[in-house]
Amino acid sequence: MKSTPLLNVVDNVTGGPAWFSGVRPYFATADIEGVTLRNGVPVTFEDRPSRANLVGEPGDVLFAKMQATEKVFQITDEASEAIFSTGFFNLRPRRAKVHPRYLFWFLRSDYFQAEKDRLCTGATQKALTLGGLEKISIPLPDTIEEQASIAANLDKADAIRRKRDQALAFADDFIRSVFLEKFGDPIVNEKNLPRQPLGKFGKIVTGNTPSRSDPANFGDAVEWIKSDNVNTEEHFLTRAVEGLSAKGKALGRIVPSGSILVTCIAGSPSSIGRAAIADRSVAFNQQINAITPYKGVNVYFLYAQFLIGKPLVLRSSTNSMKGMISKGEFQKIEFLRPEPSEQEKFGKVFEKQIEASNLLREASTHAAELFSTLSHRAFRGEL
Repeated sequence: MKSTPLLNVVDNVTGGPAWFSGVRPYFATADIEGVTLRNGVPVTFEDRPSRANLVGEPGDVLFAKMQATEKVFQITDEASEAIFSTGFFNLRPRRAKVHPRYLFWFLRSDYFQAEKDRLCTGATQKALTLGGLEKISIPLPDTIEEQASIAANLDKADAIRRKRDQALAFADDFIRSVFLEKFGDPIVNEKNLPRQPLGKFGKIVTGNTPSRSDPANFGDAVEWIKSDNVNTEEHFLTRAVEGLSAKGKALGRIVPSGSILVTCIAGSPSSIGRAAIADRSVAFNQQINAITPYKGVNVYFLYAQFLIGKPLVLRSSTNSMKGMISKGEFQKIEFLRPEPSEQEKFGKVFEKQIEASNLLREASTHAAELFSTLSHRAFRGEL
C-alpha cells in the first residue's frame, strides 16, 4: 500500500450554484449527525445564506472543517439537489484513482480525523484550511478493486455495529411501552392512579462538596459522583473519576445501593431531571438530589417515572438559564403511587430487560471494537 497526497486523487469542489430555480434544502454543519442528514432548511437562490454556496454530486464526500468535529457525509442521489455550507470541504473522488466509498471511510478514520485536528488553525474557532488539507496523505491499495473490497468490509462491520445500537434503543423503548401500557403517562395520569409527593417515596438527600482547601478530603474511600455520571444514556451511574478519602467520606453525603440520583442543578435546563440508579454506595455533589426508596417502593418503578416523566421534574426548576431544583421543591414533585404489588411486577420486567440490555451492550461494544480494528488495519494496509 502506497501513500499519496489526498489532493492527488480527489478534486476540492468549491464552486456554488451559478443559479437554481425553485426551493432546495440547505444543510449547515450542525444539520449532520455523524453521517446522517437532518431535515434541511428550504431556501431559494435569492434568500439563501451567504455560506450556502456548496453543491455536490453523488459520490462526493463532505467533511466539516472545524476542529474536533467528526462529521462526514457522502452525497447520495437524493442529496444531490441540496445546497451545503462552505463550513464543509467537498472532495470529489477521481474514480480511476480512489473508490468513493473507500474515500468516505478514510475520512471517517481515526487517522484522518487526528491529522485534520492537528493541522487546524485559527485564533478562535480552529478549522482546517486548504493549506492544511494539502499536507494530508491517503494510504491507497494498488487497485480500485482492492479499495472496493476494503470499503465493503467496513460497510458490513458498520451495519453490524448499527444493528446492535438499534437493538439497545429498542430495549429502552420496550421499557417505556410496558410502563405506559400498565400505568399510563405519569404526566397526565389518564388512569387516575393515586399520586404522592416524592418525599413520601423515600429519604431525600442533597449532596455536598467537602472543602477543597483540604486535599486530605479526597482519596479512594468512596466514589464521589457528579452530574456527568448521571447525565448519560445508562440506567446506572457511570464510574466517578474522583473520590473522597475516609476523612472526606465522614463529611460527605452517602447513599446506599438502590438509591436514585437526580441532577437538580445544571448548566442547561435540558440536563435537569436526568436520573440514574446507584448499584453501589456512593457520595455525590450538591448538584444532585438522591432518593433512597422506602419499603414498599420498587426502585425500578420509581426510576422509570424519572425516565418517562421528566417534565414533572422540570416544572419545579427555576426559570434561570441554568436551572435549579431545591430539595424542598424536589420532595414536593408528585409521582404515581400504585399498589406495591403492581410496582413489583413492573420491577421484575425491568430487571429482566436490564439483563438482556447488558448482553446487547456487550455485543454492541464488541461490534464497535471490531469496526475500529478493521478500520485501523484497513488504512495500515493489513486487510
